[in-house]
Amino acid sequence: MNRPMGAPPHRRAVRRTRPAARPRVRVHARARGAGTAPRPKVRPWRAYAVVAAIVLSVVAGLLLYLDERSSRGRVQVVGTVPGPDFLEVDVTLQRVDAAAQTLTAKVLVHPHGALEQPDSLLVPARDVVLETTSLEQTVLRYPAGQQVASGAVAFSLLDGRVTDYPFDHYHALIGFQATAGGQPVPVVIGVEEADPFFVFKQAEQQNEGGAVVVTERISRSRSTFILAWFMMAAMWALALSVLVAAWLIVRQRRGIVWPALGWMAATLFALVGMRNAAPGSPPIGSLLDYAAFFWAELLVAVGLTMVVVRGARIEGGHRE
Repeated sequence: MNRPMGAPPHRRAVRRTRPAARPRVRVHARARGAGTAPRPKVRPWRAYAVVAAIVLSVVAGLLLYLDERSSRGRVQVVGTVPGPDFLEVDVTLQRVDAAAQTLTAKVLVHPHGALEQPDSLLVPARDVVLETTSLEQTVLRYPAGQQVASGAVAFSLLDGRVTDYPFDHYHALIGFQATAGGQPVPVVIGVEEADPFFVFKQAEQQNEGGAVVVTERISRSRSTFILAWFMMAAMWALALSVLVAAWLIVRQRRGIVWPALGWMAATLFALVGMRNAAPGSPPIGSLLDYAAFFWAELLVAVGLTMVVVRGARIEGGHRE
């Protein structure tokens, strides 16, 4: 076959295949040679912030404790001393029973001056008759020549409802009038509190005709108030946690998750124990219950039932 003039000679087409390029692997500078994972950056200020928060919390708690302790250590003195001969009545407020509407106090009488035998402590020289505002023990008698012994006297709470817990408050009248050998004698009252669940503040005092009466305003202590608020917040937090977990399990169609059911059931009964541990033992139906406990129990029960019902349907569908 004749080739045209100027045409290049025929050459077999040869396909030259180039070797495939190797992928370039970038190695992190910190991971070269050692083969270890990169170390996270150390931020010391976070640890310092946590330590500072803990220290501040402890210091704040100690300051609150010292303030409450100093306020409880004060003694209220009611009455005036016209001369050396008078009767001192020390009243220690021991226990408030809000459900029974009573205030139990320890009463100790100290005669002074001519009312006391020489060189004898707590021994009256004449028969002492002490009248009180208590509805149960209206009269206390101390014979002459016998040492005076302290006794428990119950005073009535005039107002207040225990169902208002922890915002309940009360009033109590503590008053005395004394005679020695049939003659009226001046009385001075010293009031000191000892109930850790309540605080006592003097609201009013009266000193007429030899009778000394002080009106005490009684309310829950600061520690009781703080703990009650914490319990209500914790009840709501636990209930909402259970409800959110139940909603996620139902939405993701996970069926019956036994660990989650155990946690929810334990929370249901743990709320009851927390409620019974409330300081002051408030009765059922208090403001604490209507504000947190009843709703927390309801939400936990709804979440638990929702997970069981929906999970049973899903498990039954898988078996079919």
